[in-house]
Amino acid sequence: MTDSAAGSSAAALLRAAIAKGWRIAAAESCTGGMISAALTDLPGSSQMFEAGFITYSNAAKMTMLGVRAETLAAFGAVSEEVATEMALGAQQASGADLAVAVTGIAGPGGSEFKPEGRVCFAIAQKQGASWSETIEFGAIGRDAVRLATRDHALALLLNRVTPG
Repeated sequence: MTDSAAGSSAAALLRAAIAKGWRIAAAESCTGGMISAALTDLPGSSQMFEAGFITYSNAAKMTMLGVRAETLAAFGAVSEEVATEMALGAQQASGADLAVAVTGIAGPGGSEFKPEGRVCFAIAQKQGASWSETIEFGAIGRDAVRLATRDHALALLLNRVTPG
């Protein structure tokens, strides 16, 4: 998705969230605030954006979002389990109706077990429901992985606000 496409996705999300009266939060690791920035670049974003958490380190994930040390030790920071705890923590800490979380390996680097371009996503809703998935973007370069992660997170949020 290009920046203009991301802007249009964010604008559609803004309209839909405002129409439903929903507040949104983001918990970001590999994107370093790009999702929050895409949402707050828009006029009127204060009507739907609640909070953004940039938790790059494991310590920040634990302190700010309540990610458990046991989860990090068992699965590693780049896992659906950690992404889910990040999303739940962001939703609970902010009181938002919907929270998205991302954690991944933007690159360069990675390992045979966690390759460059792997990103784990999670969504948490106020009602306690959560959902997660892992996307393998591949070794497309750090900037491209981060942009693809931002765009996918915006699409996931939009799909939750406007199901069907």
